[in-house]
Amino acid sequence: MNNFLPFAQIITAVFLIVLILLQQRGTALGSAFGGEGSFYATKRGVQKKIFWATCVLGAVFLFLALLNLSL
Repeated sequence: MNNFLPFAQIITAVFLIVLILLQQRGTALGSAFGGEGSFYATKRGVQKKIFWATCVLGAVFLFLALLNLSL
C-alpha cells in the first residue's frame, strides 16, 4: 500500500493539472494580465463537467495526501 499511494497521487496530480489547463477564463491574452471582460457567462456543458471533475480530483488529491501523510 505504501508503494501505491505516491503513484496514485502523481497520476491524480497530472490529471488535475490537465483539467486546470483546459478551463477557459478569457478569450484573449489580455485577460491573463489583468484585462477584464465585459460580460458574465455561466458554465455550461463540457465546461461545467470539467469544472466539477477538477473539484473532485482536487478532493481526491487532498485525500491521498492526507492518507500518505498518516501512513
